[in-house]
Amino acid sequence: MKKIPYSQTRRSFLSKSATGATAASILPRHIFGAPHVPPSEKFGTALIGCGGRGPGTYSQLCKGLDVELVGACDVDTNKAKRFSLARSKGKAESYQDFRRLLERKDLDLVAIATPPHWHASISIAAAEAGMDVLCEKPMTRFVAEGRAVVNAFKRYGRIYQIGTFGRFNRSKDKASILKHKIMSSGLMKDCNAVRMKKGGLKVKQWSGTPGIGPQTIPDTLDWDLYCGPSPWKPYESRRTGGTHRGYWDYEGGGMCDMGQHHFDPEQWTYAKDHTSPVEITPFAPPSHPEVTGMWAWVELKYADGFKFVMESGEWGPSYERHPVRDVSLDDLSKDDQEKIKSMPDPEPLLSFGEAVKQRKQAGGHPEAAHRAACILHLANLAIRLGRKLKYDPDKEVFINDNEANRFLNPPMSAPWRI
Repeated sequence: MKKIPYSQTRRSFLSKSATGATAASILPRHIFGAPHVPPSEKFGTALIGCGGRGPGTYSQLCKGLDVELVGACDVDTNKAKRFSLARSKGKAESYQDFRRLLERKDLDLVAIATPPHWHASISIAAAEAGMDVLCEKPMTRFVAEGRAVVNAFKRYGRIYQIGTFGRFNRSKDKASILKHKIMSSGLMKDCNAVRMKKGGLKVKQWSGTPGIGPQTIPDTLDWDLYCGPSPWKPYESRRTGGTHRGYWDYEGGGMCDMGQHHFDPEQWTYAKDHTSPVEITPFAPPSHPEVTGMWAWVELKYADGFKFVMESGEWGPSYERHPVRDVSLDDLSKDDQEKIKSMPDPEPLLSFGEAVKQRKQAGGHPEAAHRAACILHLANLAIRLGRKLKYDPDKEVFINDNEANRFLNPPMSAPWRI
């Protein structure tokens, strides 16, 4: 099946190189141009994290592309083997360690559906190996990981798409496009809009259970590798398989499970893809240091006054600090309204498949995905600390707050680092 040709073919590269024969023997095909698959070949693909969301994430990776599954990886070998059998009749090689998978020279695209404490490290390793990535949400476990992912994909020129797609519909909706223009224009100097997301965050469902005793590690599971960059803890089954979401070591409760779905399209609509909130105000009971729990609401205020509010609807009082209202042309002067009407529509967002083919940024690109994940991380940190936080979205640090800043880039277990 025909593919988009290289901008520079492997043959032309070698013909210009005095050491071409040596280079061809030691360098992966990804460096010889973009996209990195010759016209006669399919894209070689792999899934890392084959349980839960894995099959769905892999299917999103494959949309619009001619692919061949070459590898399946999971710290539980049974899950990797099952996925390989289901999608390739067992032809795709199974791995337990993602590092061995990423050594393959026939691998072009990687879907990542591990728990979030592995998302950043594996995404960065894949970019370094010359691969494009579609990663399950949330993007990361803490803020500094997101910036490291953004920098890595910029450095290596790879394509990244977060595994949530609501912004693609928003970018085609006339009302959302108008709001995007208003908020991106710079004409809204003092915005009093408040956007509320009430419910749908699975707060109780993904609240953790502390105090469960150690259990026997399954024979097929590499528990040390599962823990990876997070603190090592004795195995117990609720730390895996979906209920991992209730432990701060791996995710951030229902907030992080569902929040990127809800706030990623909102972030595009209100033109916040390149910034973060400056004030975060929570209402929540005292938080447990190891597991996630209940909360009532969190208000996130941006520098221009715009506010996102998330209300759990599962605990505590309703949010009543400010009336909920949307952005409108009526918020602007007549002259500014005409300026908005004359603005061109934003560029269409590219799907992952189109971005891979065209070698252009995907709609859910690293910076946007990072900023959407920051909404969730900042909200969770305000809940955990039980107080208002003030944040610098450019430096990506809390202002004069050493206690809060320790949560932005917590130590990773050796030998893992970002």
